[in-house]
Amino acid sequence: MKKPVFTGAAVAIITPFKSTGEVDYEEFGKIIDHQIAHDTDAIVVCGTTGEASALHDKEHREAIAWCCEHVNHRVPVIAGTGSNDTAYAIELTKFAAECGADAGLSVTPYYNKTTQRGLIAHYTAIADCCDLPVILYNVPSRTGVCFTADTLYELSKHPNINGLKAASGNFSLLAEAMAKCGDNLNVWSGNDDQIVPLMSLGGKGVISVLSNVAPQVAHDITQLCFDNRYPEAAKLQLQYHDLIDSLFCEVNPIPVKKAMELLGWKVGGLRLPLVEPSEEHIAYIKRELENAGCKI
Repeated sequence: MKKPVFTGAAVAIITPFKSTGEVDYEEFGKIIDHQIAHDTDAIVVCGTTGEASALHDKEHREAIAWCCEHVNHRVPVIAGTGSNDTAYAIELTKFAAECGADAGLSVTPYYNKTTQRGLIAHYTAIADCCDLPVILYNVPSRTGVCFTADTLYELSKHPNINGLKAASGNFSLLAEAMAKCGDNLNVWSGNDDQIVPLMSLGGKGVISVLSNVAPQVAHDITQLCFDNRYPEAAKLQLQYHDLIDSLFCEVNPIPVKKAMELLGWKVGGLRLPLVEPSEEHIAYIKRELENAGCKI
C-alpha cells in the first residue's frame, strides 16, 4: 500500500501578479496563509490554475522554491513539474525535490503527445530520476492524451509513482484502473463537481480550483466522505454546484482569478494568451459567489 502524499482537498493555487507583471510574492503569501487557516490539506503550486505554462523557467523555479520555504511543512507542497519534454520534466522534478517539495505533479505530454508505451517510458524516466513521489495528471481535454487502465496499472508498480490526478471525467476508465491498481495507485479528483462520486470509489480527495475561493467547503466535502457521510457530502457538493460551474464558464484559471479579485485579493490579472472574462461571465461569477455566501 502506498501512503498518499495527502488526503482531503489540495488547492490548485492561482499565481498572483503585480501590476508590472512579476509574481507578487507578498500577496501569494497571504493567499497561502489564508488557505492553510481554512483547512486546505495541501498546496499545488505551478499547476494549470497557477498559469505554469505562462511562467518562464526562472519564474517557475522561483515559485516552487519560494512556496516550499513559505509553507514550511505546515501542509504538503506539490510542485507542478510536468512537461512534454521528458528531460525538462526530470530537471523540474529534481529541482522540486531539492527545494523540499512533497511531490511533483506531472501532466501527460501535450502537443507532441505520445503512445501508451511512450507514456510508460516518459513517467518511468521521471520516477527513476529521484525519490520524489510523482502524481500523474490525466487531463485529455487539454493534452490530447489519455491513459488507459493498463498503462496506469503498469505505472502503479513503480514505487515513486504515488497516484493520479484524474481530470478526464471518464468514470468507466477510473473504475477499471482503480480495480486493477488497488492500493498501488492513489487517486484524486481533478474536477470539483466529481469529488463525491470519485471518493465513493476509494479516491483520496481532490485537487481543487474551488478551494481558491471556498477552501473550507472543499475540505469539508472530503472529510464527510472519509467519515462515510456520503449523503451529507453530496448535499454540500450540490449546494456549491452553481459556483463550481461559474468557475469554469471560461478556460481555467480565467474565472477563478476574477472570483478571487471580486473577493478582494490582489491577483493582478492574467498573462496572455489568457484574457479577462466577458462582462456577462463576470456578472455570473459575482452572482454565484453571492449566492454561495462568499463575501464580496
